[in-house]
Amino acid sequence: MRLPALLTLSALCPMLFAETVGPWDLAALKSTVPMVKWLRQDQPIQSLMYAGEKYQGRDTEVFAFYASPVTLGEAKPGARFPGVVLIHGGGGTAFADWVHLWAKRGYAVIAMDLNGSRPPDPEFDPKTGMAIGNGHRGTRTRLPNGGPPHGHPEKFDCILTPDTSDDWPFHAAASVMRAHSLLRSFPEVDAEHTAVTGISWGGYTTCLVASLDDRFKAAVPVYGCGFLHEGESVQKPSIDKLDPEHRALWVKEYDPGSLLPRCRVPILFVNGTNDVHYVLDSYMKSYNVVPGEKHMRIQVKMPHGHPPGWAPQEIGLFIDSKCRGGKPLAVPGKPSVEGDAVIVVVESSTAIQKAELHYTTGTGTRSKREWATVPATFSSESQLSGDIRQTIRVVASKPPADANTWYVSVTDERGAMVSTVVELR
Repeated sequence: MRLPALLTLSALCPMLFAETVGPWDLAALKSTVPMVKWLRQDQPIQSLMYAGEKYQGRDTEVFAFYASPVTLGEAKPGARFPGVVLIHGGGGTAFADWVHLWAKRGYAVIAMDLNGSRPPDPEFDPKTGMAIGNGHRGTRTRLPNGGPPHGHPEKFDCILTPDTSDDWPFHAAASVMRAHSLLRSFPEVDAEHTAVTGISWGGYTTCLVASLDDRFKAAVPVYGCGFLHEGESVQKPSIDKLDPEHRALWVKEYDPGSLLPRCRVPILFVNGTNDVHYVLDSYMKSYNVVPGEKHMRIQVKMPHGHPPGWAPQEIGLFIDSKCRGGKPLAVPGKPSVEGDAVIVVVESSTAIQKAELHYTTGTGTRSKREWATVPATFSSESQLSGDIRQTIRVVASKPPADANTWYVSVTDERGAMVSTVVELR
């Protein structure tokens, strides 16, 4: 059955609560719980539809999966959990196996389809009980009242019309914020401890949402970033095809680089050195404009995709540290070159087990450059005591004179790796 949207104070007194950024009415998105229709509640992973933004003059619905330790049968009704919102990338959908992973981790989880479609119902491995990757098989069904598909025309050429309701970036960020409001309304969700993570175009959307929705306690964009109109971004040609006026408008409204200066949500950027979709130059610019707490995990030649994008354990550890009292990731400072050495001071509440310098001397397209990795030494300048962090000094050999891009990584006793900023020449 459908539940009516809640009447909110912002609806009663719009002038007192108005907060609009670009095309998004943040006051409404953050204060209104969208109407919801449950499709299936007889499986560990439940299916639902919730109200989206108008598209081409009509109301829309967004498909989503929901799960928690209660729906998995691993906790009793009445328990409460932190929440997480999962955002798929290009060509993706709501992934039941991704939802299952986070519910097993102890979270209440919602993952929506941002293509105006719904995936097949989940299937479960009879031996493990885990969801099988529904989004990687079967036929996705276009919803009669779905929003815009996630093609390049809907992502870029949409800016050519004055109507923002046909803009995929507008719908994507709004649908995520609506899902967040819905998730926070569930009695089993600890509404004050929620996080968001997304992959590729979902990482792009995570950057937008982390800059718009300050209710999140953590955000992890994987691959996705801003400054797509610069450098070697594969999105740049689509943006450059726009006339100068609309190109500037797209950058202002929908490039995360224009919104990330608003971001106050603690954020962990996760990417690879050779990613062709979100290149290190644009990535570092995105990182640099964030004024609040920020962290980075750069992996040499990290593969691009949905399962590789949700695989790094650091994503869960970072969100745990912000939503359920988990030990935080190590925090490396900015590298400094002193003589023939690179020095990095690291603060960590876990023991560091490995430090490395990564660099490339290659030229040409960044996605095709080869990288070298050399070990670094480290020593503790203070001792771990309870939750008190230790200070660690990492010393690496200075990169070769012809190295044009380099950074240092440290890995702790959990196998969790974090990076310094990437030095670019």
